[in-house]
Amino acid sequence: MNVQWYPGHMTKAKRMMQEDMKLIDLVIELVDARIPYSSRNPDIDSLAGNKSRVLLLNKADLADDKKNKLWAQYYREKGCFVLEINSKTRSGMKQLSLLVREACQEKIERDRRRGIKNRPIRAMVAGIPNVGKSTFINTFVGQSCTKTGNRPGVTKGKQWIRVNKELELLDTPGILWPKFEDPLVGQHLAFIGSINDEILQTEELALSLISLLQKIYPQALQDRYQLAGEQEAPVVLEELCKRRGCYKKGMEPDYYKAAGLLLDEFRNGQLGKMTLEIPMESF
Repeated sequence: MNVQWYPGHMTKAKRMMQEDMKLIDLVIELVDARIPYSSRNPDIDSLAGNKSRVLLLNKADLADDKKNKLWAQYYREKGCFVLEINSKTRSGMKQLSLLVREACQEKIERDRRRGIKNRPIRAMVAGIPNVGKSTFINTFVGQSCTKTGNRPGVTKGKQWIRVNKELELLDTPGILWPKFEDPLVGQHLAFIGSINDEILQTEELALSLISLLQKIYPQALQDRYQLAGEQEAPVVLEELCKRRGCYKKGMEPDYYKAAGLLLDEFRNGQLGKMTLEIPMESF
């Protein structure tokens, strides 16, 4: 299925980010560790230019541990400072302040040579919708200073947040890019909830997810839904209706409800730790 979603407010948000780049020293970009390629907005690369970059593999607890390491190494080789984190539990985040200083070492040394002391590092926090930016900031700062939600597009404006005397963060709205050249990118973004569910064909999306998981994590589906071996995606969805009692009046299978249940359980990590992409396939 071909998924495209670029609401009008994202154009305005992109312009704001472009204007704000001159104010910042560093871009902290969050990606979803389950789809580390598809959840990177290529526009952020072009906007950031030569700014220092920290890449956070967020929701690493929901992703495949071995593939987390592969992606971290891949992006380090691309010149990013990389950290695997779970912004809800603070896992991995203790190292972030040190990593930010390391990424901005040239700027710190330049300020010192100019006699500028105690000027805080100013970092822009960027990423696509629903990747966890607001939760990350709230956890990192230690107080509820931004709105959070489980739907894309909660953060609409920009706000500066002072972490401490050494670091200030600029929160930005989650933005996508106007067109996904690869249809798999849009599909993967839809799987994790970064596309507005209201524009999606839920049953078709669930069938696509089942087909993909049958290739890379077949045992996970079998274990979760007590399936007898590998089966075609429509059969799996029908079995899910039986296992979870998804029926309309007259005992007609409710495929829409079963599809929504499957997507929710994938997004919440109830199917197990999964990463849908590996560097060799995606680049």
